[in-house]
Amino acid sequence: MKALLIICDGMGDRLTNGKTPLEAAKKPNFDRIARDGVTGLVHTVAPGVAPGSDTSHLALFGYDPCECYKGRGPLEALGENVKLEKGDVAIRGNFATVEGGVIKDRRAGRDEYGLDELAKSLDGMLIDDVKVIFRKATGHRAIVVFRGKGLSAKVSDTDPEEVGSHIKSSIALDNSQEAKRTAMIVNKFTEKACKILDGHKANKERVKMGQLPANAVLGRSAGISEPVVPFGEKYGIRAAAVAGVTLVKGVCRSVGMDMISVEGANGHRDTNLKGKADAALKALDDHDFVFLHIKGTDEVSHDGDFEGKKRMIERIDKEVLEKILKKADLKNTTIIVTADHSTPIGLKRHSADPVPIAILGDVLTDDVKKFDERSCAKGYLGHIMGRDMMNMILDLTNHSKLFGG
Repeated sequence: MKALLIICDGMGDRLTNGKTPLEAAKKPNFDRIARDGVTGLVHTVAPGVAPGSDTSHLALFGYDPCECYKGRGPLEALGENVKLEKGDVAIRGNFATVEGGVIKDRRAGRDEYGLDELAKSLDGMLIDDVKVIFRKATGHRAIVVFRGKGLSAKVSDTDPEEVGSHIKSSIALDNSQEAKRTAMIVNKFTEKACKILDGHKANKERVKMGQLPANAVLGRSAGISEPVVPFGEKYGIRAAAVAGVTLVKGVCRSVGMDMISVEGANGHRDTNLKGKADAALKALDDHDFVFLHIKGTDEVSHDGDFEGKKRMIERIDKEVLEKILKKADLKNTTIIVTADHSTPIGLKRHSADPVPIAILGDVLTDDVKKFDERSCAKGYLGHIMGRDMMNMILDLTNHSKLFGG
């Protein structure tokens, strides 16, 4: 038996004018999976905990993020295929727009024009014998890796996460000399990056085109990579992942999944959904477990775009689920649809609300007919924890092992 896990990033929501986007959307294929399968709600990390996409995915893959999560930076670096060495400190970055020392836009308008050139201008910088490795990531995001002796990830963010604020100075989070030195290097990088980016021709072109300049880098979530037990070794199955987002690619690479690239899979609302569905179906030929990640539902949620989220759900239903339900070997494939967390339109950020889940396969069906938050709350599965989901999938696909005699 095979398993196909489809995670729609940030798809869970709260009520807007009496409905969630899932309730408002026309989604016959989501509803078919709920009607013909079994449903419930998932607390991906823990009840009351608003998870990041990194910690929630680790938990859904059966890894305890409280033990193995060492910061988002290393996962972003792995997602961009940056080979980390022992002692490297990796930081997640945002290209941002700063005017008069004040942050005007934390994402530089989300426009990617010229960002590759800007990234190259920062790559290879030397700061006090520490080498800077800089890579553009998905969208406005970037990876900053500091490579040298005597570094520590125990440093604070430079991103205040608030428009209208100044870039923060990084400080040591413990009393070690390594942390103090690393914070100083981070601050020197931030200052030097602003000077290089501000005068770069790509930013002058962006301004002429009416776009915001990407003239600063905001950093957060520093970390040092540490290995975990590979997915195949942990579960005895071969796994593949189809994803377009740097962070999610990094999580998948960190646990040893085979990564499958899809042209046009960019992590935005205009991502190549049909191509990703085709790739996931093909991967089922020679993998026991296939993970398909879709980011667009989260992006529109952070923008507070209810209609955009509704349309994205309808696109997923038509371009992904309809194709999979038609072409997959449903007699030998368990299909799981859920989200990694909720991103309510009204909040424009992640929340702790549990997410709906529906499983189609050799399951005891319930009376739920629709796939949405309130309907799935009535499902047979009840409330489950994210870390328990892989055990359920292993059992449903006949890969589980007897515990005890």
